[in-house]
Amino acid sequence: MPGRPKIAKDVRDLIRKISLANPLWGAPRIHGELRKLGIEVAQSTISKYMPKGGRPSGQTWWTFLRNHADGIASIDLFVVPTITFRLLFGLVVLRHHRREIVSFAVTTHPTAEWLARQISEAFPWNTAPRDLIRDRDRSYGEIFQRRIQSMGIRDRPTAPRSPWQNAYTERLIGSIRRECLDHLIIFNEAHLRLALSTYATYYNNIRTHLALRKDAPLRRTVQLAGAITCVPHVGGLHHAYVRI
Repeated sequence: MPGRPKIAKDVRDLIRKISLANPLWGAPRIHGELRKLGIEVAQSTISKYMPKGGRPSGQTWWTFLRNHADGIASIDLFVVPTITFRLLFGLVVLRHHRREIVSFAVTTHPTAEWLARQISEAFPWNTAPRDLIRDRDRSYGEIFQRRIQSMGIRDRPTAPRSPWQNAYTERLIGSIRRECLDHLIIFNEAHLRLALSTYATYYNNIRTHLALRKDAPLRRTVQLAGAITCVPHVGGLHHAYVRI
């Protein structure tokens, strides 16, 4: 007797694709979606072709970042040595939705009081994000935590030794170093503040991002007419090409 008809390869591939894209879905949910697409296949068959093992019981960290990007900001500190080997601390605050640098600051002593003040200045009351991602540095003390709580921001410290959970800001700091600070000798706080200011302007208004479909965080208009000229940025380390 002939066996049960073999399911088509494109349907098998679709089952795997849906399952991987929706790790919270089981066979019944996928079965319902396929029926809405006019694909009739047994629920037991769907279970057979779903990827096995490693399915999380809840949403992953990356899913959380992706699904809630419009309400997430992150913050991080980084160390910059001066020409006299004095250590300065730079602070960046980033909104995830458009990868926009919201704020930056420089200090020699990043206390909880100083960090609380920076977060207040970065986010006026009507612009505060829902979630703020940070690492577990002891500088983010009780005063800082009380401040963000009073602003209605949910504190999202990363897991110990897991910098990848603050990947967007870690990547931004890497870009700041590679595209700016690695090419400069920093003299003092004022010099570092100026360097970060010029880079932030370039980053937000000019620099294109793959994640933004090669647009800038504050959006660059497409120019279709006029002669092309270049405009230097970050002391000539980078240029913008515009039509005039």
